[in-house]
Amino acid sequence: MKRYWEIDALRGLMLVLMTVTHLPTRLTDPLGQPFGFVSAAEGFVLLSAFVAGLVYSRIGYVRGVDPMRQAFWRRVLKVYLCQAAILLFLFTVIAALGLHIDQPAVKNLVSYYLAEPRDGFLFGLLLIYEPALLDILPMYIFFMLMSPWVLAFAMRHGWTLVMAASVTLWALAQFDLSEWIYGLAVNYLGLPVPFHEMGAFNSYAWQFLWFAGLCLGASRNLPGARPLRFPAWLWVPALAIALYGFWWRHHGINGQAPFGGDVEMNLLFDKWQLGPLRLVNLVALGILAVRFGPGLMRRIPRLHWLEAMGAASLPVFCAHLVAVLLVLAFYGDSQTARPWWGDGLLLLAVFAGMYAVARFTRGADLPPPAEDVPGETVRA
Repeated sequence: MKRYWEIDALRGLMLVLMTVTHLPTRLTDPLGQPFGFVSAAEGFVLLSAFVAGLVYSRIGYVRGVDPMRQAFWRRVLKVYLCQAAILLFLFTVIAALGLHIDQPAVKNLVSYYLAEPRDGFLFGLLLIYEPALLDILPMYIFFMLMSPWVLAFAMRHGWTLVMAASVTLWALAQFDLSEWIYGLAVNYLGLPVPFHEMGAFNSYAWQFLWFAGLCLGASRNLPGARPLRFPAWLWVPALAIALYGFWWRHHGINGQAPFGGDVEMNLLFDKWQLGPLRLVNLVALGILAVRFGPGLMRRIPRLHWLEAMGAASLPVFCAHLVAVLLVLAFYGDSQTARPWWGDGLLLLAVFAGMYAVARFTRGADLPPPAEDVPGETVRA
């Protein structure tokens, strides 16, 4: 199975966009959700799920379900250790710097840990307490833990039931499913962690994006799999939706809040709930990427630095978190704390560090050894 440099480049681009969004600079707002009401997080989760489906289903088909599960567990352990290391860095180095400098951004970030250090440390390692910025990897871990069972079921029975259950769960998530389950945990288990300290992402909604990507990736390994295509006419309405979303995002009076102060209407585009109109915007961009992306990739020079970061996505993602936490500790969360040239130097230094991490860890974050599994090359 070959490695797709195009996917690595796209994942690298998502990492760059996430870094620009998370670092407090003058570019944070203009480049937040740059293509419409869709952020880099959606693209990164979808691409990661696609790669997981592509790689791990290949192991399942060729070597069997048990080796596939073991490959998932190894990956989960690696991601968990990264999350635990960043948590320890936050609770020690960053918290100490924040208290010493009296930095409100850091004290707000770890407010629950500072108030309840024992519970914060324990529930942080249990992936229940998730400070802001550190809530993506826990979601990824939960999805990876479910994936071997879901993938094994789909390999035997098809994806119809899986995706129907996923869509149902996403729909329930739009109507406070997570709050209801949290209430049960508080009432029956005495969970002490406040709801707002359990991560911004609604995993019950975002699982749909993960399993859709897993399905797309796994389908590439089916016998006689054809290149992924959509009906030719579909790109016209997709282009109209994407252009309107782009114009609305950048030229509307409300910026990243499409309906301004109307909270209920904004939920239709909500990032954390993965609102329905946000999904429409994402699907439109996906159709255009499938329709025009291959031709575009053939015409532009290969950006090897993006490929390198995408191929080492886990260590590079962790490096970007470390950089963001350090900036918050020393400068706070003000987007105007430095002049333009200072923001430029900061971004240049952070991206150089991320690229150095990608080069240093080259090969360490490759998928499990499905590359050496005999068989025909699958097509994206």
